[in-house]
Amino acid sequence: MTETTRPAGGAGSLSDDTSCETKTDPCPNTVVDKQAAKPRQRRASPRRRAKAVQTPAAASGETPDAFDLTSPDWYLNRELTWLSFATRILQEAQNKRTPLLERVRFLALVGANLDRFFMKRIGGLKQQVGAGVHERTVDGRTPQRQIEECDDAVRALEKQVRSAYRALVPALRKSNVSIARYRALPQADRAALREHYRQNIFPFVTPLAMDPAHPFPFLSNLSLNLLVTLNRPNSDEETLARVKIPVGAGTPRFIQVGEAPRFIPLEDVMANNLDLLFPEMEVKHCECFRVTRNANTERDEDSAEDLLALIESELRDRKFAPIVRLETSNGITALHRGMLAAELGLDEADIYETDALLGMRDLMEIANLDIPQLHYADHHSVGNTRLQDNRSIFHIIREAGAILLHHPYESFATSVERFVREASQDHKVRAIKMSLYRTSADTRIIEYLADAARNGKQVAVVVELKARFDEAANIRWATQLEEVGIHVNYGVVGLKTHAKTIQVLRVDYDGLRRYVHIGTGDYHAGTARRYVDLGLLTCDPEIGEDITELFNYLTTGLKPSRRYSKVLTAPKHMKKAFLQRIEREIQCHSPESPGLIRFKCNALEDIAITEALYRASQAGVKVELIIRDSCRLRPGIPGLSDNITVISVLGRFLEHGRIYYFRNGGEEEYFIGSADLMTRNLESRVEVVAPVEDRLLQEELRAIFETQVNDHHNVWDMQSDGTYVRRNADEETRGCQDLFIEAAESRLFEATRLRRRKPRGIARRVSA
Repeated sequence: MTETTRPAGGAGSLSDDTSCETKTDPCPNTVVDKQAAKPRQRRASPRRRAKAVQTPAAASGETPDAFDLTSPDWYLNRELTWLSFATRILQEAQNKRTPLLERVRFLALVGANLDRFFMKRIGGLKQQVGAGVHERTVDGRTPQRQIEECDDAVRALEKQVRSAYRALVPALRKSNVSIARYRALPQADRAALREHYRQNIFPFVTPLAMDPAHPFPFLSNLSLNLLVTLNRPNSDEETLARVKIPVGAGTPRFIQVGEAPRFIPLEDVMANNLDLLFPEMEVKHCECFRVTRNANTERDEDSAEDLLALIESELRDRKFAPIVRLETSNGITALHRGMLAAELGLDEADIYETDALLGMRDLMEIANLDIPQLHYADHHSVGNTRLQDNRSIFHIIREAGAILLHHPYESFATSVERFVREASQDHKVRAIKMSLYRTSADTRIIEYLADAARNGKQVAVVVELKARFDEAANIRWATQLEEVGIHVNYGVVGLKTHAKTIQVLRVDYDGLRRYVHIGTGDYHAGTARRYVDLGLLTCDPEIGEDITELFNYLTTGLKPSRRYSKVLTAPKHMKKAFLQRIEREIQCHSPESPGLIRFKCNALEDIAITEALYRASQAGVKVELIIRDSCRLRPGIPGLSDNITVISVLGRFLEHGRIYYFRNGGEEEYFIGSADLMTRNLESRVEVVAPVEDRLLQEELRAIFETQVNDHHNVWDMQSDGTYVRRNADEETRGCQDLFIEAAESRLFEATRLRRRKPRGIARRVSA
């Protein structure tokens, strides 16, 4: 099956670091200019800066100028490529090889992702249109044109969503899971359901009339509502009322009937029991609608005296932000459709009518049903083989030098959480520093940090208050941390702190030693079970010094020239370092020593990186990209990108890890960390990626690449026109994620077996 996106591109600008100068030998093993800060220059326009970037051949006139890298033809649109990713998720919901309730989960994910797409991306584009912005993105589209093309793509996607839902309902029924209609229930069940509603939900319902004495009510973001048309007895005069469906705060969207897994949507229950709300009134119409508000309500941090108060204010603003989408049930009257659009300040193009369920994200309630045979086989993370004994984790890290973690195949609790727990209890630990972007109530790290503070250790946490859609939760975490005496900081003004790192300062037998965790994912126990992420535990002295320097930057906000020995940091150094390494790969490439670049990340959006990869391909360097969702680059174009392949991996877990590899003339370099190849990550966020230098750990990273590029079950191949084709595989093919589960279990079994057989006097093997 295929899916289509049009070649396009989103807004992107090149930083001052794009014109990097690499002073090298023909095949260097290191990048000269170790991230030294350059004098700031006046920024050119995106188009002028793009024109300044040429291939070496084009600059010397050796080849005809067949590919103008400023042409919009070579760049795909960020918004449209993201919608293509949503379509690939939807294909998992339609895939009959996927367990039934997992198909429901994928459908719910599509619904939730579309909600966020409108809140963030469409909301932002509408703000640009409202501000009179007409500047074209690198793919040649104005904000208005992007909105129009996204509208076409969303309507096509939602048509498939409705089809998938209609196919899933009877499939669920065959497996004795029913999403039924109220009126289809036997009378006894209807009576029982009515009584349940009257006793447990009805008290929370507040109907609001709409007439000259009662203005149009406020509609909260993502709220589901009934628009009820009423007649008084013996009167033709109509009255309109809005009834909010009270989903959330313990009230489910789907109400179970009896003991069997049979569910009725709450709005259906309410619509058929309106006499409880409007006694003695005649109900003429009852129509369902839902609204989505713009989530882009950020204010100017530079003028804020209190960042915490600023974010709290932004959250209030978001509640009242403009509505960007109206969804209605099929068959809503033209009069009411027009009235809602007028009251909400929307155009016809902002209204989406459906004959299926509104708010598909709530299907997650059904997907979470505990029916094992309708889910993937249970997966239980195993411990990392190097962390199996009960000695101090710091002794283990010190002997190993570095340990690579691969979640969710390897346990988050017995590695990262253990790292912080032991640090909180170890009397030799003096301080813990951590950056916190997103966490959850079931993550023990917050508890361990509090224990550390109570145990007299210095604890400093950089909390990112502006983690999208988790701002309120992070405000709560920050308050709790401060209450136990932890030093809480909110990072650098104007930059999101997206880096994922923990540093533990411990007095070892030979002096103070820095122990560090650098990860690709959040410190969140829930996502650690569902997202594929990587982490590095290390006591490398240079990395330790680098992370100390990073925290000094985060906790002071001061921006002097900072030098790092090994880690690459954004926004100052990482982009330039990646560009230099791509250029170095071009210089190193030869038939005898072919160049190779491998990137695995969530998105490739940055223009300068995209252009550099095009130039690498033109020079003959092989480029293998594993890009989960948005990708500007078009692979496989003869003469431009015929040495580039792009795949997207989708499976039961969300791919979230970032790996960056450069062959470097045989002196291979691997990096893992928090940053995607997006302009916002490279220029407007604090990010960190760290080198993985241990040969055994490099082999583990190589195995991840090889397993995924050779997968025939979870992989989609990107075509040169921006469409994706799923690799055809027979029923017996196993995907890369299943293979990783098996590999982790096999490693643990083998390590346990050898440990049982090892004579007690033999020293433990320590890796290089």
